[in-house]
Amino acid sequence: MGVVVNMDGSHPEKKAPSVDLLVELTKADIAKVNQHIIDNMQSPVALIPQLAGHLIAAGGKRLRPMLTLAAAQMCQYTGSRHIGLAACVEFIHTATLLHDDVVDESDLRRGRESANAVWGNKPSVLVGDFLFSRAFQLMVADGSLPVLKILSEASAVIAEGEVLQLMTANDPEATEEAYLEVIRSKTAKLFAAASRIGAVVAERSQKEETALDSFGMNLGIAFQLIDDVLDYSAKQAELGKNIGDDFVEGKVTLPIILAWRRGSAEEREFWVRTIENLDQKEGDLEQAIALMEKHNTLSDTIDRAKHYGSMARDALGIFPNSDAKSALIELIEFCIHRAH
Repeated sequence: MGVVVNMDGSHPEKKAPSVDLLVELTKADIAKVNQHIIDNMQSPVALIPQLAGHLIAAGGKRLRPMLTLAAAQMCQYTGSRHIGLAACVEFIHTATLLHDDVVDESDLRRGRESANAVWGNKPSVLVGDFLFSRAFQLMVADGSLPVLKILSEASAVIAEGEVLQLMTANDPEATEEAYLEVIRSKTAKLFAAASRIGAVVAERSQKEETALDSFGMNLGIAFQLIDDVLDYSAKQAELGKNIGDDFVEGKVTLPIILAWRRGSAEEREFWVRTIENLDQKEGDLEQAIALMEKHNTLSDTIDRAKHYGSMARDALGIFPNSDAKSALIELIEFCIHRAH
């Protein structure tokens, strides 16, 4: 088959990967998931649906529930259990966002004021607890012990990841291994669980369960690594986030870990002042980005994300070709392409 080359010798622009196929394939199910979410965040305590609704209505792609729906579709599941479980996954995710914003003292979430900025920290933490509890009610309603085991374990690991992140906070000497353990726990574990339960409800083999778990774990790591890069990118503004939030909070992510490892003694003094001591002044963010570019830490973080993306793709190799599989492969490419 010939390759099209433009008259100037260049190749035509390849269409950027997107989530359009995934969104289209899960559209009908996502509508049911959204209704399930609305029905299950109701409470006679008015502040609970008000605060939870603020965050849920803020949008987001419902990426984690879509993993459950697409995985179930790829495994040829024809029942309806995946709807309640996808809603459960979103409740766990939303609860962690509420807690995250309190811990990070964030005032923005998806371009809107965060719940803690509007209502304060105490209501945000307590409504996060409510959503976690509601998630467990949905797990029990499903009636499957294997599903309960997967999602309850994910919830515990996410909480461990939150605490682990606190222990490595403001420490530019943190190791790459320690950081990867944080993002495996905090981010990737829920991606893995959300994907795996698609195979569980379809009663597929342990081999396929494990493959989807591996897919989700590696996708989640790649996703978070690209998020780390985006924090120092002008693209943040398009996503409704502030550039350099991680830096301002003294959050140690892979680009900083690599810059510390590769930097001079003078450069390490800069990281100690700005990240460890949080003694930041005008121009420090620009200086931080300059050091990352000097040592190629942003591009190397993208390369690591591509590595995990390749492993996520390999994990899907045991599944026959289908629209759902194609959508999940394009999702991997989309997650990494966000950095470009």
